[in-house]
Amino acid sequence: MARGKRKVAIFDIDGTIFRSSLLIEIVEEMIAAGLVPASTSREYVAQRAKWLDREGTYDDYIEAVVRAFMRRINGVPWRRFVSASKRVVERNGKHVYRFTRDLIKKLKRKGYFLLAISNSPKTILDEFCRQFGFDVAYGRIYETDRAGKLTSEIRHLDLIADKAKILKRAAAKYGLTLEGSVGVGDSEADIRFLRLVDTPICFNPNSKLLAAARRRRWRVVVERKDVVYEDI
Repeated sequence: MARGKRKVAIFDIDGTIFRSSLLIEIVEEMIAAGLVPASTSREYVAQRAKWLDREGTYDDYIEAVVRAFMRRINGVPWRRFVSASKRVVERNGKHVYRFTRDLIKKLKRKGYFLLAISNSPKTILDEFCRQFGFDVAYGRIYETDRAGKLTSEIRHLDLIADKAKILKRAAAKYGLTLEGSVGVGDSEADIRFLRLVDTPICFNPNSKLLAAARRRRWRVVVERKDVVYEDI
C-alpha cells in the first residue's frame, strides 16, 4: 500500500445497503407531506404492480419513479425537502441488509475510507449515510432558485453518471489507494467501478451483473430472509 494512503471501500446504496430505494421513499414522503400532488403516484404505480407481479422489471419501475420525481421537483421548497428526507431516514434508516451493515462496521474498524455513490438525491443520501459513518457520499445535487426552491437542474450530472470516474476522483482528492480496495454493487451499472477495486463484491446482483461476475469470477453474495450465502 502506498505510504500514508488509506484504503477505500466504495458502496452503492439502494438495494445494496438500503433494502429499498431512497428515491422511492422520498417520493412517497413528498406525496404524504403534500409537497407534490397525490396524483404523482399514478405515474409509476402501474410499473410497480408489474414488478410485484413479476411481469415487469425493477429497472422499469425505478425509471418511472425517476421520471415522476423529475417532473414534480420544480418549486418544492428546499427546507421542506430536507425535513422530508430526515423523516424518511428516521423511519426507515435501519431497514438495511445485515451483510453490508456488518461489512461496513468491519471495514470502518480497519480504517477504510468509506465512499458512497448513489443516483438518489444527495440530501437524503447524506442523511442515510451519516448513521454508518461514511466519509463521503456522492449523489444527485439539485439546483435551487433564488427563492430557495428546488429545480430539476442537476449539478455535475456527467460525473455522478460514472461511478468509476467518481472513485478515481475521490482517490485523488482524498489521497486514497486502490490497493486492498473493496467495492460492493448490485447492478450492471456498478461494473465499471467494480473492475477498479481489488475485492469486488456483487451483492444481490441482477441478472446482468451476475453474468458478468461469473465470467470474471467475482465474489457473489446473496441475502434472503435470515440467510446469507455465496453463489458458487
